[in-house]
Amino acid sequence: MSGLQDALTRLREAGYRITGARRAVLTVLQDSGGHLTSAEVLDQVESRAPSVSRASVFRTLELLTALSIIRPTYLESRTPTYVLLTPEGHHSHIICSHCNRIIELDNCQVDDLTAAFGERYGVRITGHLLEFYGVCAACEGRQVSPTLGA
Repeated sequence: MSGLQDALTRLREAGYRITGARRAVLTVLQDSGGHLTSAEVLDQVESRAPSVSRASVFRTLELLTALSIIRPTYLESRTPTYVLLTPEGHHSHIICSHCNRIIELDNCQVDDLTAAFGERYGVRITGHLLEFYGVCAACEGRQVSPTLGA
């Protein structure tokens, strides 16, 4: 099942209808691979579905975040970018601290750790966002000084 179809199923299972705004926001995030600010999501939704209001886009981002279908991440600044979580509630990537390049990890290696944390703290963990920071090979060769988020 695709990420979009899984997200729509999770939305329905939580008791919510699939509205044009919800489908448009999820489609934009799926097609982009995520890491879009709310303004970028809004711009792309407006170009694809002009009838969807600005308020509907922001309400949809809030709802999808509350349902753990998407997660905000803070990469380059204080403005969050949004990512679509996997069906298992995961999203993992490596961020270059020099050029802010994002490398998406295609599988999650922390399932055992997640289970151990859940057992240790008596919590049913439903998802996680994992970020590694480092210097990519291109930046390592340039020896530039790191950029810092605002």
